[in-house]
Amino acid sequence: MRHVPFFRWVLALGLVLIACSVGLYMAAPGYPELRQVDLTVINEKPDGACTVRWTDPFEHREREEPYLCDAERDPILKAPNYDPISGHGWDTGFVVAEGSDKGELHSLDEEGEGTDGRIELSDTLVAVGLLLTVIGVVGGNIRSLFRVIGVNPEVIRRARRLSEAAALVAQDHRRAVETVRKAWAPLHRELVSEELDRIPVARLQDVAGGRLPTEELEKGGVRTVHDVLDAGVWSLGQVPGVGRRTAAKAVAAARRTADDVSEIVAVGMDADRPEPRTTALVVALRVLVEAWPRARNVAEAGRELAARLEPLLTDAAPASGWKQMLDAGQEQRWRARVAVAELRLLLDKAERQSITQQFAQTSVDLLRGPDNDPTGLSAWVDFETRSAEYYSLLTEVTDHSLSSAG
Repeated sequence: MRHVPFFRWVLALGLVLIACSVGLYMAAPGYPELRQVDLTVINEKPDGACTVRWTDPFEHREREEPYLCDAERDPILKAPNYDPISGHGWDTGFVVAEGSDKGELHSLDEEGEGTDGRIELSDTLVAVGLLLTVIGVVGGNIRSLFRVIGVNPEVIRRARRLSEAAALVAQDHRRAVETVRKAWAPLHRELVSEELDRIPVARLQDVAGGRLPTEELEKGGVRTVHDVLDAGVWSLGQVPGVGRRTAAKAVAAARRTADDVSEIVAVGMDADRPEPRTTALVVALRVLVEAWPRARNVAEAGRELAARLEPLLTDAAPASGWKQMLDAGQEQRWRARVAVAELRLLLDKAERQSITQQFAQTSVDLLRGPDNDPTGLSAWVDFETRSAEYYSLLTEVTDHSLSSAG
């Protein structure tokens, strides 16, 4: 479910209203500079409409104009109470003290109606804007607090280190096994080739389950099973009296024979007659013999643990920091919290069983070997004392039934 930034929009709206309030307040016209003067009220109506006379303080002359007097002032100031002789009243007012209207009467009530309305609107906008801003800030922080619950970067870091150690020990074990297989493979291929060179082509009759023109093959120079494999279908098909279909049948029989021979041929390691290739095999085997079967079990546990940690670390990624958790969706945050809980259990188990230390020690053991025994003398000595373990391990690593010759 995609996150909807509700409180962020509330905050944005509040700030916009505050900005509008400031703009409206600044756009309201300001009051001009005024000077107070005494007004002689010549006549006046009940609603305050009147005609007044005053002395211009700037031109020092009397002026007379309609005006809006204060209808609610004390009756004693109104005509005829104020001056029974003339029948005039009294009020006070303001004249403009600057600009082109200098000396003119200025009505605060008439001008204030529009200005006061704008100021009231500005005050309303700023009040609503401040309220929305507070709601946006407080609500957003509370929501963010709930969203970041479950952030635990330390658990993520520890789980990653454990995953790396698990993957590394599995890789080191795989490398040690491959070193043995690479040293064994050419020796094994050579033995298989020698054995196939000793098997006459006539033996393919039994494997093929039918008649093969073995005499024609022998006349064509194909005398052993090895020759059949070397020649291939196309070359055998060129031998007089054979044909392409028979050639394919012969090659298939030769391959089945080679597979059978590969299963039974044993690579021998003779300490009395060491040579570079067998020395390389013994040296590679010694690395595994020293750590077997603990290294195999630890490496297998490492592979399983790494495979289990990988999806959990992927799900827990948002919990590695506040920013990641805030950017994640609701389902991602839920999965992250569940994954962190499972990672914490795995880490507690690993700590109780010292699994990380086992991974590290096994990796160190698997990295000892060929570089520490370049001549292979100590490996051959060790082989003589426990040759059965070397052959048993070689059988397991290469998945062949090998005899303990040598």
